[in-house]
Amino acid sequence: MIPPRPASPPPRAPLRRTLAALAAAGLALGVASPALGSDAAHELVETAIRHEEGDGVPRSLARAYELYCEAARAGSPEALMRIGWMYAQGRGRPRDASIAETMFRRAAGADSDLRDRLPDCLRPPYQIVAYTEPEPEPARVLAPATTIVKAVQPPSDPLADYPELQRSKLAGTVVALAREHRLDVRLVLAVMRAESNFDPNARSPKNAQGLMQLLPETAERFAVRNAFDPVQNLRGGMRYLQWLLSYFRGDVTLALAGYNAGERAVDRHRGVPPYPETLDYVKRIRALYPDDRHPFDAGVTEPSPWLPSHDAPRATIRRASWSAGD
Repeated sequence: MIPPRPASPPPRAPLRRTLAALAAAGLALGVASPALGSDAAHELVETAIRHEEGDGVPRSLARAYELYCEAARAGSPEALMRIGWMYAQGRGRPRDASIAETMFRRAAGADSDLRDRLPDCLRPPYQIVAYTEPEPEPARVLAPATTIVKAVQPPSDPLADYPELQRSKLAGTVVALAREHRLDVRLVLAVMRAESNFDPNARSPKNAQGLMQLLPETAERFAVRNAFDPVQNLRGGMRYLQWLLSYFRGDVTLALAGYNAGERAVDRHRGVPPYPETLDYVKRIRALYPDDRHPFDAGVTEPSPWLPSHDAPRATIRRASWSAGD
Protein backbone atom coordinates (compact mmCIF):
# COMPACT_ATOMS: atom_id res chain seq x y z
CA MET A 1 0.00 0.00 0.00
CA ILE A 2 1.33 3.43 -0.91
CA PRO A 3 1.54 5.66 2.19
CA PRO A 4 -0.45 8.88 2.03
CA ARG A 5 1.43 11.89 0.73
CA PRO A 6 2.19 14.66 3.20
CA ALA A 7 0.05 17.73 3.03
CA SER A 8 1.20 19.91 0.20
CA PRO A 9 1.45 23.69 0.37
CA PRO A 10 -1.30 25.72 -1.23
CA PRO A 11 -1.06 25.79 -5.03
CA ARG A 12 1.01 28.57 -6.42
CA ALA A 13 -0.66 31.53 -7.94
CA PRO A 14 -0.13 31.79 -11.68
CA LEU A 15 3.39 32.96 -12.41
CA ARG A 16 3.30 36.46 -13.83
CA ARG A 17 6.04 37.53 -16.15
CA THR A 18 6.37 41.26 -16.55
CA LEU A 19 7.39 42.21 -20.05
CA ALA A 20 6.06 45.77 -20.05
CA ALA A 21 9.49 47.15 -19.14
CA LEU A 22 10.80 45.91 -22.46
CA ALA A 23 8.09 47.79 -24.29
CA ALA A 24 9.09 50.94 -22.46
CA ALA A 25 12.61 50.42 -23.81
CA GLY A 26 11.16 50.69 -27.31
CA LEU A 27 12.01 47.19 -28.52
CA ALA A 28 10.48 46.12 -31.83
CA LEU A 29 10.14 42.60 -33.17
CA GLY A 30 13.08 41.70 -35.37
CA VAL A 31 15.06 44.89 -34.59
CA ALA A 32 17.99 44.63 -32.23
CA SER A 33 17.93 46.99 -29.29
CA PRO A 34 20.93 49.27 -28.76
CA ALA A 35 20.94 48.08 -25.16
CA LEU A 36 20.90 44.41 -26.13
CA GLY A 37 23.34 43.40 -28.84
CA SER A 38 23.58 40.16 -30.78
CA ASP A 39 25.91 38.58 -28.22
CA ALA A 40 23.44 39.33 -25.42
CA ALA A 41 20.58 37.95 -27.50
CA HIS A 42 22.60 34.80 -28.14
CA GLU A 43 23.22 34.44 -24.41
CA LEU A 44 19.47 34.70 -23.80
CA VAL A 45 18.84 31.91 -26.31
CA GLU A 46 21.52 29.71 -24.77
CA THR A 47 20.09 30.26 -21.28
CA ALA A 48 16.60 29.50 -22.59
CA ILE A 49 17.82 26.23 -24.11
CA ARG A 50 19.29 25.24 -20.76
CA HIS A 51 15.93 25.87 -19.07
CA GLU A 52 14.06 24.06 -21.84
CA GLU A 53 16.26 20.99 -21.48
CA GLY A 54 17.02 21.15 -17.74
CA ASP A 55 20.77 21.31 -18.35
CA GLY A 56 22.35 22.41 -15.09
CA VAL A 57 19.27 24.44 -14.12
CA PRO A 58 15.71 23.46 -13.15
CA ARG A 59 13.73 22.58 -16.27
CA SER A 60 11.10 25.24 -16.97
CA LEU A 61 9.45 25.59 -20.36
CA ALA A 62 7.76 28.79 -19.19
CA ARG A 63 11.08 30.39 -18.29
CA ALA A 64 12.56 29.21 -21.60
CA TYR A 65 9.64 30.76 -23.50
CA GLU A 66 10.05 34.06 -21.68
CA LEU A 67 13.76 34.21 -22.57
CA TYR A 68 13.11 33.24 -26.19
CA CYS A 69 10.59 36.09 -26.40
CA GLU A 70 13.11 38.56 -25.02
CA ALA A 71 15.77 37.38 -27.48
CA ALA A 72 13.28 37.50 -30.37
CA ARG A 73 12.43 41.11 -29.56
CA ALA A 74 16.17 41.80 -29.71
CA GLY A 75 16.30 40.47 -33.26
CA SER A 76 17.39 36.82 -32.82
CA PRO A 77 16.24 34.60 -35.74
CA GLU A 78 17.07 31.48 -33.71
CA ALA A 79 14.77 32.64 -30.91
CA LEU A 80 11.97 33.09 -33.43
CA MET A 81 12.53 29.56 -34.67
CA ARG A 82 12.60 28.12 -31.15
CA ILE A 83 9.32 29.86 -30.35
CA GLY A 84 7.92 28.45 -33.58
CA TRP A 85 8.88 24.93 -32.58
CA MET A 86 7.30 25.33 -29.15
CA TYR A 87 3.98 26.24 -30.80
CA ALA A 88 4.36 23.66 -33.58
CA GLN A 89 4.96 20.82 -31.13
CA GLY A 90 2.78 22.01 -28.25
CA ARG A 91 5.93 22.14 -26.15
CA GLY A 92 5.09 24.32 -23.16
CA ARG A 93 2.68 26.39 -25.26
CA PRO A 94 -0.70 25.57 -26.81
CA ARG A 95 -0.20 23.96 -30.21
CA ASP A 96 -0.81 26.63 -32.85
CA ALA A 97 0.28 26.02 -36.45
CA SER A 98 -0.42 29.59 -37.57
CA ILE A 99 1.82 31.13 -34.89
CA ALA A 100 4.49 28.54 -35.66
CA GLU A 101 4.41 29.35 -39.37
CA THR A 102 4.62 33.07 -38.64
CA MET A 103 7.68 32.52 -36.46
CA PHE A 104 9.39 30.44 -39.14
CA ARG A 105 8.64 33.08 -41.78
CA ARG A 106 9.94 35.89 -39.58
CA ALA A 107 13.08 33.87 -38.79
CA ALA A 108 13.65 33.59 -42.53
CA GLY A 109 13.44 37.36 -42.85
CA ALA A 110 10.09 37.41 -44.64
CA ASP A 111 8.05 40.60 -44.65
CA SER A 112 4.81 40.94 -42.74
CA ASP A 113 1.94 39.01 -44.23
CA LEU A 114 -1.83 39.07 -43.72
CA ARG A 115 -1.57 35.48 -42.52
CA ASP A 116 0.84 36.43 -39.73
CA ARG A 117 -0.26 35.64 -36.21
CA LEU A 118 2.13 36.69 -33.47
CA PRO A 119 2.19 35.36 -29.92
CA ASP A 120 1.19 37.80 -27.19
CA CYS A 121 4.77 38.41 -26.07
CA LEU A 122 5.70 39.75 -29.52
CA ARG A 123 2.68 41.97 -30.13
CA PRO A 124 3.37 45.58 -29.12
CA PRO A 125 2.44 47.12 -26.82
CA TYR A 126 3.87 44.18 -24.90
CA GLN A 127 1.47 42.77 -22.37
CA ILE A 128 2.07 41.17 -19.01
CA VAL A 129 2.08 37.44 -19.70
CA ALA A 130 0.55 35.17 -17.08
CA TYR A 131 0.72 31.39 -17.15
CA THR A 132 1.03 28.42 -14.87
CA GLU A 133 3.30 25.44 -15.02
CA PRO A 134 4.23 22.49 -12.78
CA GLU A 135 7.01 22.84 -10.25
CA PRO A 136 10.31 22.89 -12.15
CA GLU A 137 12.10 19.59 -12.51
CA PRO A 138 15.43 19.46 -10.65
CA ALA A 139 18.58 20.21 -12.59
CA ARG A 140 20.27 17.19 -14.10
CA VAL A 141 23.74 16.08 -13.07
CA LEU A 142 25.63 16.06 -16.33
CA ALA A 143 28.50 13.85 -17.41
CA PRO A 144 31.87 15.33 -18.40
CA ALA A 145 31.95 16.73 -21.91
CA THR A 146 35.06 14.70 -22.74
CA THR A 147 33.36 11.34 -22.33
CA ILE A 148 33.20 9.35 -25.55
CA VAL A 149 29.70 8.41 -26.53
CA LYS A 150 28.91 4.74 -26.87
CA ALA A 151 27.30 3.42 -30.01
CA VAL A 152 23.60 4.13 -29.86
CA GLN A 153 21.16 1.34 -30.47
CA PRO A 154 18.43 1.74 -33.07
CA PRO A 155 14.80 1.55 -31.99
CA SER A 156 13.05 -1.77 -32.55
CA ASP A 157 11.78 -0.80 -36.01
CA PRO A 158 13.54 2.36 -37.22
CA LEU A 159 12.24 1.89 -40.77
CA ALA A 160 8.55 1.66 -39.85
CA ASP A 161 7.85 5.14 -41.21
CA TYR A 162 9.85 4.56 -44.39
CA PRO A 163 8.18 1.75 -46.34
CA GLU A 164 9.96 2.87 -49.50
CA LEU A 165 13.29 2.11 -47.83
CA GLN A 166 12.12 -1.11 -46.19
CA ARG A 167 11.94 -2.66 -49.66
CA SER A 168 15.44 -1.49 -50.51
CA LYS A 169 18.58 -3.56 -50.14
CA LEU A 170 20.10 -0.52 -48.45
CA ALA A 171 17.88 -0.72 -45.36
CA GLY A 172 20.23 -2.94 -43.36
CA THR A 173 23.25 -0.92 -44.52
CA VAL A 174 21.72 2.35 -43.29
CA VAL A 175 21.04 0.91 -39.84
CA ALA A 176 24.47 -0.73 -39.59
CA LEU A 177 26.35 2.39 -40.67
CA ALA A 178 24.31 4.60 -38.31
CA ARG A 179 25.34 2.36 -35.42
CA GLU A 180 28.98 2.35 -36.60
CA HIS A 181 29.02 6.16 -36.62
CA ARG A 182 27.11 6.40 -33.31
CA LEU A 183 24.20 8.18 -34.93
CA ASP A 184 20.50 7.91 -34.22
CA VAL A 185 19.21 6.16 -37.32
CA ARG A 186 16.06 8.29 -37.14
CA LEU A 187 18.17 11.41 -37.69
CA VAL A 188 20.03 9.79 -40.59
CA LEU A 189 16.76 8.75 -42.23
CA ALA A 190 15.30 12.23 -41.80
CA VAL A 191 18.36 13.77 -43.47
CA MET A 192 18.21 11.25 -46.32
CA ARG A 193 14.54 11.98 -46.95
CA ALA A 194 15.11 15.73 -46.99
CA GLU A 195 18.25 15.50 -49.13
CA SER A 196 17.41 12.93 -51.82
CA ASN A 197 14.15 11.19 -50.87
CA PHE A 198 16.25 7.99 -50.90
CA ASP A 199 17.31 8.35 -54.53
CA PRO A 200 20.97 7.22 -54.89
CA ASN A 201 21.22 8.97 -58.26
CA ALA A 202 19.91 12.35 -57.10
CA ARG A 203 21.86 15.41 -58.20
CA SER A 204 21.02 18.97 -57.15
CA PRO A 205 21.46 22.18 -59.18
CA LYS A 206 24.51 22.87 -56.95
CA ASN A 207 25.96 19.45 -57.89
CA ALA A 208 25.26 17.80 -54.54
CA GLN A 209 25.21 14.09 -55.25
CA GLY A 210 23.69 10.84 -54.07
CA LEU A 211 21.66 9.69 -51.10
CA MET A 212 23.02 12.29 -48.68
CA GLN A 213 23.70 14.93 -51.34
CA LEU A 214 27.43 15.38 -50.90
CA LEU A 215 29.06 18.31 -52.65
CA PRO A 216 32.31 17.33 -54.40
CA GLU A 217 34.42 19.17 -51.80
CA THR A 218 32.56 17.45 -48.95
CA ALA A 219 32.98 14.07 -50.64
CA GLU A 220 36.72 14.71 -50.96
CA ARG A 221 36.94 15.89 -47.37
CA PHE A 222 35.47 12.63 -46.09
CA ALA A 223 37.27 10.32 -48.49
CA VAL A 224 34.35 9.51 -50.78
CA ARG A 225 35.65 8.58 -54.23
CA ASN A 226 32.30 7.94 -55.89
CA ALA A 227 29.42 9.93 -54.44
CA PHE A 228 26.94 7.92 -56.48
CA ASP A 229 28.01 4.69 -54.81
CA PRO A 230 25.30 4.32 -52.14
CA VAL A 231 27.53 2.84 -49.44
CA GLN A 232 30.34 5.35 -49.98
CA ASN A 233 27.81 8.19 -49.99
CA LEU A 234 26.17 7.03 -46.78
CA ARG A 235 29.50 6.61 -45.06
CA GLY A 236 30.69 10.08 -46.11
CA GLY A 237 27.42 11.78 -45.18
CA MET A 238 27.35 10.10 -41.78
CA ARG A 239 30.97 11.04 -41.12
CA TYR A 240 30.10 14.66 -41.84
CA LEU A 241 26.99 14.53 -39.64
CA GLN A 242 29.01 12.92 -36.84
CA TRP A 243 31.65 15.64 -37.20
CA LEU A 244 29.06 18.43 -37.11
CA LEU A 245 27.43 17.01 -33.97
CA SER A 246 30.83 17.00 -32.27
CA TYR A 247 31.68 20.50 -33.55
CA PHE A 248 28.38 21.93 -32.27
CA ARG A 249 28.43 19.77 -29.14
CA GLY A 250 25.28 17.78 -29.79
CA ASP A 251 23.03 20.65 -30.88
CA VAL A 252 20.86 19.06 -33.57
CA THR A 253 19.61 22.37 -34.98
CA LEU A 254 23.10 23.77 -35.50
CA ALA A 255 24.38 20.48 -36.94
CA LEU A 256 21.55 20.40 -39.48
CA ALA A 257 22.12 24.04 -40.40
CA GLY A 258 25.79 23.20 -40.91
CA TYR A 259 24.94 20.21 -43.09
CA ASN A 260 22.88 22.46 -45.35
CA ALA A 261 24.82 25.73 -45.33
CA GLY A 262 28.23 24.66 -44.06
CA GLU A 263 29.66 25.07 -40.59
CA ARG A 264 31.42 28.30 -41.59
CA ALA A 265 28.09 29.95 -42.33
CA VAL A 266 26.79 28.86 -38.93
CA ASP A 267 29.94 30.23 -37.30
CA ARG A 268 29.60 33.54 -39.15
CA HIS A 269 26.04 34.01 -37.95
CA ARG A 270 26.64 32.46 -34.53
CA GLY A 271 23.55 30.34 -35.04
CA VAL A 272 21.30 29.18 -37.84
CA PRO A 273 22.00 31.35 -40.89
CA PRO A 274 18.92 33.38 -41.89
CA TYR A 275 18.80 31.80 -45.33
CA PRO A 276 15.27 30.74 -46.36
CA GLU A 277 16.59 27.46 -47.78
CA THR A 278 18.45 26.59 -44.58
CA LEU A 279 15.58 27.58 -42.30
CA ASP A 280 13.15 25.50 -44.35
CA TYR A 281 15.60 22.57 -44.39
CA VAL A 282 16.01 22.60 -40.62
CA LYS A 283 12.26 22.94 -40.14
CA ARG A 284 11.50 19.94 -42.38
CA ILE A 285 14.00 17.65 -40.68
CA ARG A 286 13.04 18.74 -37.17
CA ALA A 287 9.43 17.84 -38.03
CA LEU A 288 10.69 14.30 -38.58
CA TYR A 289 13.27 14.33 -35.78
CA PRO A 290 12.16 16.56 -32.89
CA ASP A 291 15.03 15.84 -30.43
CA ASP A 292 17.06 18.95 -29.61
CA ARG A 293 20.19 17.09 -28.55
CA HIS A 294 22.08 14.09 -29.87
CA PRO A 295 24.92 12.08 -28.33
CA PHE A 296 28.33 13.10 -29.65
CA ASP A 297 31.98 12.23 -29.30
CA ALA A 298 33.88 15.25 -28.02
CA GLY A 299 37.11 13.69 -29.28
CA VAL A 300 36.14 13.93 -32.95
CA THR A 301 36.90 17.66 -33.17
CA GLU A 302 37.26 20.79 -31.10
CA PRO A 303 34.03 22.74 -30.53
CA SER A 304 33.03 25.73 -32.60
CA PRO A 305 35.05 28.70 -31.28
CA TRP A 306 32.02 30.95 -30.77
CA LEU A 307 30.12 28.58 -28.51
CA PRO A 308 29.91 30.37 -25.14
CA SER A 309 32.07 29.11 -22.32
CA HIS A 310 29.01 28.14 -20.29
CA ASP A 311 28.20 25.65 -23.06
CA ALA A 312 30.87 23.31 -21.71
CA PRO A 313 28.70 21.64 -19.05
CA ARG A 314 25.85 21.52 -21.57
CA ALA A 315 28.05 19.78 -24.14
CA THR A 316 27.32 16.44 -22.59
CA ILE A 317 27.42 12.98 -24.03
CA ARG A 318 23.83 11.82 -23.90
CA ARG A 319 22.09 8.76 -25.14
CA ALA A 320 18.87 9.07 -27.09
CA SER A 321 15.85 8.17 -24.99
CA TRP A 322 15.48 4.86 -26.79
CA SER A 323 19.12 3.71 -26.54
CA ALA A 324 20.25 0.67 -24.59
CA GLY A 325 21.37 1.09 -21.01
CA ASP A 326 24.88 0.41 -19.73
